[in-house]
Amino acid sequence: MSYSVGQVAGFAAVTVRTLHHYDEIGLLVPGGRSHAGHRRYNDADLDRLQQILFYRELGFPLDEVAALLDDPAADPRAHLRRQHELLTARIEKLERMAAAVEQAMEARSMGINLTPEEKFEVFGDFDPDQYEEEVQERWGGTDAYRQSKERTASYTKEDWQRVQDEADELTRRFVALLDAGEPAGSEAAMDAAEDHRQGIARNHYDCGYEMHTCLGEMYVSDERFTRNIDAAREGLAAYMRDAILANAARHTP
Repeated sequence: MSYSVGQVAGFAAVTVRTLHHYDEIGLLVPGGRSHAGHRRYNDADLDRLQQILFYRELGFPLDEVAALLDDPAADPRAHLRRQHELLTARIEKLERMAAAVEQAMEARSMGINLTPEEKFEVFGDFDPDQYEEEVQERWGGTDAYRQSKERTASYTKEDWQRVQDEADELTRRFVALLDAGEPAGSEAAMDAAEDHRQGIARNHYDCGYEMHTCLGEMYVSDERFTRNIDAAREGLAAYMRDAILANAARHTP
């Protein structure tokens, strides 16, 4: 059984020009010719071409491929063993590279892809990366977590600055209401709580009233949240929680 140069090119996904070149340099000389002088390749030629392409894929230059294949001390099994070892090493290297890329993608997908200086400029003393391990452990499997990662994946420094500015403005509103003695169940306080919920939904993830109340409860049950929120005004965390609960009740039949 013999094959034309065009057929072999199709089998091996190489160009006819490549096969002509291999013939010209003696790397792959076809086993026969047609009556018209056209190249005809047999099964042994195809086996040799496979070996050539394996070595080329591994980065060997053509002269080294020729030396390896024409080594009288080597047999086909030796070539296959060598190629298997080389391919295994390459696979391991590529897997390590893929893992590194995945880690980089994961870090970028969190949206906190800022320099330390930019993070300090946007978030002040608060480092959002500090709690990432805990966030993944507590909420990594939730739709909200996945949504937040997707929405913030492309956020720039300016986007994060906008989000932080919105949060700061809401904090000032809540502080002003608290200082004015406005009850947490008042229209003004509930309106601020609703804006808070909508900001989360707009910038991070779909935040329904049930989830919003869970966040409000966490503001007072987790001392780290309480401490961070109360830094703006003592008692603010509890006030926000109460306003969030009142607003949820207002919108829940």
